[in-house]
Amino acid sequence: MESKEVRARIIEIGVIPCARVRLAEHALYAAETLYAAGIPIVEVTLTLPPAPEVIRNLAQRYPDMIVGAGTVLDTESALRCIAAGARFITSPGFVPEVVECAKQAGIVVFPGALTATEVIAAWKAGSDFVKIFPAATAGGTHYVRALKVPLPQIPLIVTGGVNQLTAFDYILAGASAVGVGGELLPKEALLHRQDDRIHELAGRFLAMVSAARDQGSAD
Repeated sequence: MESKEVRARIIEIGVIPCARVRLAEHALYAAETLYAAGIPIVEVTLTLPPAPEVIRNLAQRYPDMIVGAGTVLDTESALRCIAAGARFITSPGFVPEVVECAKQAGIVVFPGALTATEVIAAWKAGSDFVKIFPAATAGGTHYVRALKVPLPQIPLIVTGGVNQLTAFDYILAGASAVGVGGELLPKEALLHRQDDRIHELAGRFLAMVSAARDQGSAD
């Protein structure tokens, strides 16, 4: 899957689940359940030590799944994840060498940023998207909307505090996609293998993205 196809799929689906978990089995279960629920995207964070192995496992078993690596803070980590089959690389902040590494490998990359200066720097460095993190504490939808006014050409992914009450508004404010963690993958649902609960939450978030885009195109 080429980077342009990965970008298109991220925009099409509009939801990037983040599996920030402590056990590899939980990350695998989360990805498999989300895939069955209609969200073939997952971010596996490097706060999970065996993250590269999890990425390799998923990439080999689900060739059409967009498996990415999150919390990537250095080139060495980025290269390990890319070798494992990661199709995107993301970080909580802007790490220029990580962006450059992903670009050279032809992998989609979206670093984190908060201020307009950081967003512009990340975009000029060649990022495919810029991740606004943490969005909720920065002003939420009002802040995202304010950023999009002078920077309409920069596709934003909003993360940090996205929930069932705000996902719709973030998309309506101009976000290309939202990153969601515990609100989509509750710890209890992972621990007790509650497929139905995760399927229901996935459906809700997908419906919110679709409804927001429909409303935005009608305005």
